[in-house]
Amino acid sequence: MPAYSSMDKNLIAEEHKKLSDLYASYKQRGLSLNMARGKPGAEQVSLSNDMLSAVTPDTVFKTEDCPDVRNYGGLDGIIEAKRIFADMLGVEAENIFVGGNSSLNMMFDTIACLMEQGAGDKPWNQQGKIKFLCPAPGYDRHFGVTGYFGIEMITVPMTENGPDMDIVEKLVSEDSSVKGIWCIPKYSNPQGITYSDETVRRFASLKPAAKDFRIMWDNAYVIHDINDTPDKLLNIFDELKKNGSEDLVFEFCSTSKITFPGAGVAAVAASKNNLALLKKRYNFQTIGYDKINMLRHALYFKNIDGVLAHMQKHKAVLQPRFEMVLNILETELGDYDVASWTKPNGGYFVSVDVTEGCAKRVVQLCKDAGVILTGAGATYPYGKDPKDSNIRIAPTYPPLDELKLAMEVFCVSAKLAAIEKFL
Repeated sequence: MPAYSSMDKNLIAEEHKKLSDLYASYKQRGLSLNMARGKPGAEQVSLSNDMLSAVTPDTVFKTEDCPDVRNYGGLDGIIEAKRIFADMLGVEAENIFVGGNSSLNMMFDTIACLMEQGAGDKPWNQQGKIKFLCPAPGYDRHFGVTGYFGIEMITVPMTENGPDMDIVEKLVSEDSSVKGIWCIPKYSNPQGITYSDETVRRFASLKPAAKDFRIMWDNAYVIHDINDTPDKLLNIFDELKKNGSEDLVFEFCSTSKITFPGAGVAAVAASKNNLALLKKRYNFQTIGYDKINMLRHALYFKNIDGVLAHMQKHKAVLQPRFEMVLNILETELGDYDVASWTKPNGGYFVSVDVTEGCAKRVVQLCKDAGVILTGAGATYPYGKDPKDSNIRIAPTYPPLDELKLAMEVFCVSAKLAAIEKFL
């Protein structure tokens, strides 16, 4: 079948009729399928069920630095959990603050801290209009946090090596109202891009006009490989040390997609100065997070090797899902010149760019046929995709048979939306 752009009108009309009939048959099935968010599926969550018995009434609840994890205290977490996160991120345990179950919550708190408390200068909310750089396509919840605080968001295009660093460097060095940037440096959401070594080094050597500029380094997928050719990410803190710029970065991660999304453990890695800033806030916000859950994770995994072995089980679940999605995209859309997509080595998403001006239509067609996707535009600040083309595919949550069916509906919808535009 030739690309739609090279078909004559009669062939396009015939193809439209065939697609419309196929789409109608899907609608008649009364489907209810959901690929809206990157949630681990039931099979993945069940991998950690044994961890629930890691803590029992007979457990010794004393750790190296905490006399009783059942009681108050231990604001920044137990040392056993710190060591696991430190090894995960390639930093020292003294640079880790262990929090609750949500890294997003810790990111929100960090922005709130900078807004209300500042970082060696006036609080951000006393400095007039401030701005944040937002690589896009990107993570909608990042944009939601900055939007909540009324921070102006500036879109920075993503390249195959990460954010366009020429733009980042220019804006950061010339405009003191630019206070930060969101980054998912490994297997970015949604494209699955890992920042190149050069990109990481350029981040570490930034010379911001604003002394209180901060990089929000959300390393959510640091060990979330899905095949046998994983990407390698340069350690940002090693590069920061070379430049004497350790205060530039807050790095976040969690076990939400390692153990239980609703009952994981989150952490932030930061310099001594930045940790002191956070502790000043957290001293008033909480007496300490769930140390029993931290202990549960520490006892179950023991060390980073235990975590990495566990991630191999996740990979075994996820690899066939991503292979299925990519195979269906190639089979159903590869010859039609109506879409392009990424082929990530890890993370939780496949990013698809449909025909320009058609993303909203594709999402609506899928919804009408019973398949829920992330909203078109969600991967851009303010929900505005300038090309109306990017759609985030989340293959992890549905069972395999439902995932296959959902992708078939998606591909029919993508072709139908494109051919409607040509008509």
